[in-house]
Amino acid sequence: MTVAANTVLPPSPKRRPVVWSSPLTYALALAVAAVSIAPVVYVIIGGFRTTPQIVANPAGLPDPWVWDNYARVLTQSDFWTQAFNSAVIALGTTLGVVVLGVGAAFVLARYTFRGREGLYTFFTLGLLFPAGAAILPLYLMLRDLNLINSYYAVILPQVAFSLPLTIVILRPFLAAVPRELEDAAAIDGTGRIGFLWRIMLPLSRPALVTVGILAFVASWNAFLLPLLVLGDVDLHTLPLGVQNFSSQYTSDTAGILAFTSLSMLPALLFFTLAEKQIVGGLQGAVKG
Repeated sequence: MTVAANTVLPPSPKRRPVVWSSPLTYALALAVAAVSIAPVVYVIIGGFRTTPQIVANPAGLPDPWVWDNYARVLTQSDFWTQAFNSAVIALGTTLGVVVLGVGAAFVLARYTFRGREGLYTFFTLGLLFPAGAAILPLYLMLRDLNLINSYYAVILPQVAFSLPLTIVILRPFLAAVPRELEDAAAIDGTGRIGFLWRIMLPLSRPALVTVGILAFVASWNAFLLPLLVLGDVDLHTLPLGVQNFSSQYTSDTAGILAFTSLSMLPALLFFTLAEKQIVGGLQGAVKG
């Protein structure tokens, strides 16, 4: 049986678009937010309680609110020493990641040479390599270089392990800048470095903020690498300080929660204040 040539076939049913404003979407988003935020809120509020209150009612609210735990932590010299060490290492890591990441991403995005895509693939494969698997050979290498018990023993490996993600985020931004702008800058006498500094970096600000904040937060929260390479107590960072405080005051649960909340507060503030920039940077990387 054949179909006549002038027969009009019924249109195929169209797929219904996903409605992101549906109540189910909001419910899932609230559930994910609750799972992520609830532990942080519990730790912060727990610092305003006493240990007997926590033992009697672990999920309760402070009654009354106690400020002594936070005051006791803030008056300890060890806390400020560890905060200074964390800040130096995190800022050094962030600076190294941004500078080296911009340089590598600029070359991979704007230069044409043999093996460019292979080199980029090599960097992306770094995302699949777990840092924990390299701890032992990394420690031996740092020991042979006489870098143990120094800031460099933490900063250099963290920069190396952060570069793959940094290049993956930055390259699409740098590649998306029109060639016409580069040609116009060259006509005006601007070299490659000047073009990068004056035009590329301002246009790639969301990506730069994204990689900077991600590197800072990851460095601030790092625990395993500082634990292995920083044997000197005077060089300990805040995550190590939390462990030391917990070991020293095992029965002071409220004090431990106060120390923990203060140690994570800077990274939490950085991430919260730059949330929109981070979302914009990741969206641009995905589009590219």
